[in-house]
Amino acid sequence: MKKHLISLTLITIFIFGQLFAQEKFTRADTLRGMLTQLRTCYDLTFYHIDIKVDPDKKEISGSNIIEFIAETDFNKMQIDLDQKMKIDRIVFHETELKFEREFGAVYIYFPEQITKNSRESIKVYFNGKPKEAKTPPWDGGIVWQEDPDGNPWVMATTQGEGASLWCPCKDHQSDEPDSVLISVTCPPGLTNVSNGRLRSTEELSDGWTKFNWFISYPINNYNITINIGKFAHITDVFEGENELTLDYYVLPQNIKKAKVHFAEVKDMLSCFEKYFGAYPFTRDGYKLVESSHWGMEHQSAVAYGNKYMKGQFGRSQSAEGLLFDFIIIHETAHEWWGNSITSRDIADMWIHEGFGVYAEALYVECRWGYDAAMRYLTGIAQNVRNDKPVIGPYNVNKTGSGDMYPKGALMLNTLRHVINNDDLWFAAIKGLAEEFKYQTVTTEEILSAMNDAFGKNYSYLFDQYLRYQHIPTLDIVLEIHHNSINARYKWTADVKDFKMPIQITTGKDKYEFIEPTKMWQSIETSLENPEAFKVATDKFFVDVNLSRNYFTK
Repeated sequence: MKKHLISLTLITIFIFGQLFAQEKFTRADTLRGMLTQLRTCYDLTFYHIDIKVDPDKKEISGSNIIEFIAETDFNKMQIDLDQKMKIDRIVFHETELKFEREFGAVYIYFPEQITKNSRESIKVYFNGKPKEAKTPPWDGGIVWQEDPDGNPWVMATTQGEGASLWCPCKDHQSDEPDSVLISVTCPPGLTNVSNGRLRSTEELSDGWTKFNWFISYPINNYNITINIGKFAHITDVFEGENELTLDYYVLPQNIKKAKVHFAEVKDMLSCFEKYFGAYPFTRDGYKLVESSHWGMEHQSAVAYGNKYMKGQFGRSQSAEGLLFDFIIIHETAHEWWGNSITSRDIADMWIHEGFGVYAEALYVECRWGYDAAMRYLTGIAQNVRNDKPVIGPYNVNKTGSGDMYPKGALMLNTLRHVINNDDLWFAAIKGLAEEFKYQTVTTEEILSAMNDAFGKNYSYLFDQYLRYQHIPTLDIVLEIHHNSINARYKWTADVKDFKMPIQITTGKDKYEFIEPTKMWQSIETSLENPEAFKVATDKFFVDVNLSRNYFTK
């Protein structure tokens, strides 16, 4: 399922060409990230992934039926599969098709013209030893582990590289299948948990078991997952905007701990529904699946590995961060921001991660109040490196800076305080979640919708925080006279017409908005002590360059 593609402006392309000129991209990067005619000629509608997973051999074998609608007439198309995996054959109408491979791209040739608007399918048979994730979830691949009792414990973590590491698919975030049936055969005594609802379980003659899971919503490829292990199963129900089933799959020795620790899920869902609207995947339910790695936002089957601790493995950059389990909150936030709404190009992953981190702060605000949320955001500010732009280079399957997490959230918090109208702000955030539900989007679409919601153009703000390396600097000169203190101020920023309002103290405990531009302005304060001068940096994520000049008169 794909939506209309919006082109970047020539100015934006020029900016990114300059900012990322030092990075070298390969033909493989282009084949993976570019939407060529060989990809845009068809629209995904359905996968049936049917695989056997052998933990002893670290092998996956099986097939994927790829159903699609032709967008144009064509006789050649591209799918994707990592070079470590072998394609046995590709079948179309009971005929084996010719194909060629170039890096991870697979070019398929049809013996006849596929006509526009026709519904077709191919079946791809494959096998191999997929890339093993060495440091999951930070690198993509299959995790082949054993639980503390020595049972196989297998899972997929493929954000970034994509599901083509282990399964043939159209591996581009712009196009999601409308639904997926994933059938996973695993060794005796083990369970596979995937996305969606368990439709059936088949006991095979060799003692192995096939688990058939059906995903009834659009899903991006990296979210499609397998979780094989010896699990205990806990069930519950959340009475939110809709009745939502809760399923927890945990190691048997952790079942008592999980029943207590996962009580937080209902509070979280209540808060997120307040800010973002109803949980988007009600038909498929909500699951937490214990994993050997830290965690990942697999749609309706969130991988959980925070070891039943608050914070991030029991630590945080603020006291407020120790009030909740980071992985449960952050990864579930992606059900709205990343899973329901997905960036069309991985370069725009700030839409997933910036909103995901901001959702953590909103959860703190929902449970413990506004001041606690501001302290939480102040704590994460120390993670910002300002090493390169948040938005990455387009069409090469590359993200921008890891600052997309904290800087993206701090940008949103800054904009909230620039707007200075919480009713309008929260209505706009919930409106975004509803307007773009089950869609792939670009930065331009998100920003346009936000500007429309606020009735004002804040593109200068978005551009500075997302498209440039550094945050804006507020230059302040305090002019301290015998009986008065004046403040001269201006912005230093990359964006030509940067003009963001910000609050400063103009009197004792009195914050007031000023509207700096890149030209010097001044304001007279009622401050008696220059040390009492402050910029509201807990609300506005900026650098401050403050100097003082003392005068005899």
